[in-house]
Formats: sequence, structure tokens, C-alpha cells
Amino acid sequence: MGRQLGGTIFNMATNDNVTTTTGGGMSVREAGKRGGDRVKAKYGSEFYEAIGRKGGEATKSKYGPSFYEEIGAKGGQKLKRTTKTAG
Repeated sequence: MGRQLGGTIFNMATNDNVTTTTGGGMSVREAGKRGGDRVKAKYGSEFYEAIGRKGGEATKSKYGPSFYEEIGAKGGQKLKRTTKTAG
């Protein structure tokens, strides 16, 4: 059995996340939405703009401007999955 956090069981070996109905709590998604709504109500939408800008500047100083070119070029591209076939 995996670790339980709230109503979700995390099975570390297989990385399966299974939602359960323990204690009538809310889902992780619902909790995140409610938390985000409360932060927005308290600080305003400008708060998210400011922290996004700070994060972007920190990423730029850590990885350099060329990092954005690389991830921009990858945007929208599907990753090719290689599968092993029994032969």
C-alpha cells in the first residue's frame, strides 16, 4: 500500500495516484482551486502577475535567455515515444 495524503493514495513504486473517499474531504484539485481563489480575492490578480514576473526573471538569470528559445522551440511539439516490440 502507498502513502496517503488527504483523499489520495500515492503508490511510490508505480506512481499511481488513486482518489479515495476518506472522511468526506475534498479532492486535491478542489483544494487547489479554493486556495487559488482565496489568494486572488485577498491579493488581486496583479499578485499572480508579479510572482510570475519574478519567477521568469529568476529563471532567466539562472539559465540565461537562450533557455527560453529552447523551450519555445519545443512548444507544441509532441514527444515521440519509442516502444520495444517483442521480436
